[in-house]
Amino acid sequence: MAKRSLSRTIVPTLLTYLGLAVGLVFAGFPILWMFFTSLKSNTEIFALPPRLLPDHFTSVAYLAIFNDPTKVRFFINSYLVAGVVTVLTVLIAIVTAYAFSRYTFRLKKTLNVFIISTQTVPPITLLIPYFGMVVAFGIFNTYFALILTYMVFTLPYAILLMTGYLNTFPKELDEAVLVDGGSSWTALWRVIIPLSVPGIVATAVYTFLLAWNEFLFALTLTKSMDMRTVPIGIELLMGQHAFEWNEMMAMSVLGSLPLLVLYLIAQRYFLAGMAAGSVKS
Repeated sequence: MAKRSLSRTIVPTLLTYLGLAVGLVFAGFPILWMFFTSLKSNTEIFALPPRLLPDHFTSVAYLAIFNDPTKVRFFINSYLVAGVVTVLTVLIAIVTAYAFSRYTFRLKKTLNVFIISTQTVPPITLLIPYFGMVVAFGIFNTYFALILTYMVFTLPYAILLMTGYLNTFPKELDEAVLVDGGSSWTALWRVIIPLSVPGIVATAVYTFLLAWNEFLFALTLTKSMDMRTVPIGIELLMGQHAFEWNEMMAMSVLGSLPLLVLYLIAQRYFLAGMAAGSVKS
């Protein structure tokens, strides 16, 4: 009986670790290939048979990026746009979610349905209308156009996520603040927000990820090189007659680092916020 009980415990555990190992290889190998390719010369990239590790490590691709002001500007633009979109989206989502979570008002259900329905619209179908509006308002090729457009896509999900997270807190917390002479704003900023750090971090990480990786609207709503973002910069390395593969991989590595660092720092809060925000809405 003891052996059977032990086998029933060991076999599922081994299968679990085996599955995790396969998933790790499947997810990690492309990242390793991208990184080591960025350390090769373009000639060595096409060597046969293909090799993961380069024969001669070289940083020429990274030097080409850091020594080119235009390519550095791509990163500055991405940081600026993604950072502003994240801050504004989180602030608006917190206030809006608090209203949906704590108050009953006319059109509340209608607004909820509208916010949810916006998630069903493919962004590509809005490309031409957005382009026409941006040109008509005179904000084409500006940060404001990118920030405004990205917020349209990040706000609905951010509001839904924060609303679900705030719904996990009892309304007695707000009532206690009101009894002590505070206002709803006091309850929000002094009580609810400090307790909502996991949900806020999850929302911020999702928003930054979406804004940083966006390609289609960044390509359509900008024209000059000093307004392009990292995804566009990677695409521009695909020339008519040759591809700068090592620079593409180097820029991809540098473009992935902020997201990786952000997730590693905030993963504990991110997972807790996503789990709690999806439980009750």
